[in-house]
Amino acid sequence: MSEGTGGGAPERRPLKSRGIGVFVRMADGLAAAGVHPNTVSIVGTAFALVGAAAIVATREATGAAERALWFAGAACVQLRLLGNMLDGMVAQAAGKQSKMGELYNELPDRVADAALLAAAGYTAGAAPWLGWLAAVLALHVAYLRALGAAAGAGQVFVGFMSKPQRMFTLTVVCLFQAFAPDGWRGARFAVGDGFEVGVTGAALALISAGCLWTLAARWRAIRARLEGGA
Repeated sequence: MSEGTGGGAPERRPLKSRGIGVFVRMADGLAAAGVHPNTVSIVGTAFALVGAAAIVATREATGAAERALWFAGAACVQLRLLGNMLDGMVAQAAGKQSKMGELYNELPDRVADAALLAAAGYTAGAAPWLGWLAAVLALHVAYLRALGAAAGAGQVFVGFMSKPQRMFTLTVVCLFQAFAPDGWRGARFAVGDGFEVGVTGAALALISAGCLWTLAARWRAIRARLEGGA
């Protein structure tokens, strides 16, 4: 999980949160305890799968139990992101950066993204196809970034619906469902002719549209880098 550069771009997403003291101390503590960075990646993915299960379970739950499951989903999304950030920091602190570590960073990340977004499609007020559409487009956003890096353009993170924004949107939806009044939670939005969705479905549609825009933005940026370096 290298922090070096390639093709003139940072290999990992630039995050100011990596410099926050509490996270630096957490990474140093995990490294000192001998925790392998790949283990951190796997634990982060496990949180994502637990969160996905909690989100799906809201469909059959009612009352306080349903709200608690939504809150658990939000917490797991954030714990997933924390694990995804800490794995590279632990690798750097322990001097265990490796090319294999990049696989452990990327592949579990894709599983986590797909699981959480697809799960949201199976909740009340959404539709499975909306969840899977968001998941597939999110995978394509990450794939285009990786493809651009392999072609020599470096890592391109442009676009307003990359992973942090997707997970922020999903977290906000989960917290809304956990704490908003019932009347607000029952809002419906028209999507197409005669098709309505709730708040979660509308958020998935927003994520999908944002992913399409991000794909276009990354394609332009990658093309410009490759043509400029030709």
